[in-house]
Amino acid sequence: MAADLQQLPRIARAATAALLLALAASAVQAQLVVLSGRMGERALLVVDGQPYTMSVGQTVAGVKLLRWNGEVAEVERGGRVHPMRVGETPVLLGMAPPRAAAREIVLTAGSGGHFTAGGSINGKQVRFMVDTGATLVSLGKDDADRLGVDLSSARRATTQTANGPVPVWLVTLTSVRVGEVELANVGAAVVPQPMPMVLLGNSFLSRLQMKRENDTMRLELR
Repeated sequence: MAADLQQLPRIARAATAALLLALAASAVQAQLVVLSGRMGERALLVVDGQPYTMSVGQTVAGVKLLRWNGEVAEVERGGRVHPMRVGETPVLLGMAPPRAAAREIVLTAGSGGHFTAGGSINGKQVRFMVDTGATLVSLGKDDADRLGVDLSSARRATTQTANGPVPVWLVTLTSVRVGEVELANVGAAVVPQPMPMVLLGNSFLSRLQMKRENDTMRLELR
């Protein structure tokens, strides 16, 4: 264990005091979070200087411990997922929304006329291909496992493809980010077979205004 539970208040104050003073003026609505240690599947989190022992799925002070990914704890606040490691720099959660410039995604068509973009799902990197004909964001089960998508309680359904019916798991992704634009609670379908890229379907696209001019596509938050 990185720190004894009884020592957490002292350690947390020493680790965060300077950063709290530096950021206090601009972070009135934010929370400073430190991952101070781990006890089995429980995390020792310090939120704004107050220590908590949290189980997976538990929420304290607006911060939820989603899961452990190896030694990385994934926490959520306000629909945004943040990976944290023991001993790393404190993380400031709940900053102001992105600037206006970050409200737009600009894509250029590649070979074959497809629009692709880098981004992330639940804080982990993926490669997207825009598919305006897909109802949902779609990804393979191998990617879902890598991204930590929980399929144990997912609803099962069947979708029709060019090769016939395919069983899928229907899930809600905590966060989907394309470029600098991030949306929370995005519907998705997980298919059994691997896919070369994640299909960016209308569960994401319909929440933006789409404009296309020749080989350029612009997606702007509504």
